[in-house]
Amino acid sequence: MAGDDTRMLLLGAVALFEPVNGYQIRRELMSWQVDQWANINPGSIYHALTSLTEKGHLTRHDLVDNGRTVAVYEISASGRAELERLVTRSLQAVDVYNGVSFYAAFSLAPLLERPAVIQQLSVRLQALERTDKELDAAIRANTHVAPPHTGAALRLQLDKLRSERAWLVEVLDDVRSGKFAFAGDAPGWTPAEDDPGWQMDADRKRYREMLRG
Repeated sequence: MAGDDTRMLLLGAVALFEPVNGYQIRRELMSWQVDQWANINPGSIYHALTSLTEKGHLTRHDLVDNGRTVAVYEISASGRAELERLVTRSLQAVDVYNGVSFYAAFSLAPLLERPAVIQQLSVRLQALERTDKELDAAIRANTHVAPPHTGAALRLQLDKLRSERAWLVEVLDDVRSGKFAFAGDAPGWTPAEDDPGWQMDADRKRYREMLRG
């Protein structure tokens, strides 16, 4: 699933900030510390952008900006469909032993409309409840046939799963109440004055003018 997570994060970053150049995508993803939790090598981002462009999920424009050629990316219709598929699947699916896909998808949830996020997270909540019962039953069944340390490790996973369920119940309440902004909503917060996002936004406006011209 690591390849899917990388594809999802790159498509999501472009969708959030398009038109955007490769350096800005790399800088933004590194600010999310994806090298720590998603195992994305900073040097592999440009290669992944090329791969996604070859697949038709991204459109690359080579623009001359202040005397230098800059590769600027936009997401295509097929890229949006792929991104929606990956985010939806990762919001819904429960992996007791690896939460990277969900973490990546939740980071990109603002690209979806609120009703869709509520639906996907509600599906996940049901999956968490089913998995809780299954894992609890497995622990009870193996109490006398497996080494004690194995049961302790399974209980750790069960505790994590139950903590996530409690967290998700609260998050769903926040999503329904309007605490978080999603597609079509006004921005829910304003970056600090020295945030690189302001320059990215200025570049985006300039790139749009250049593309229209």
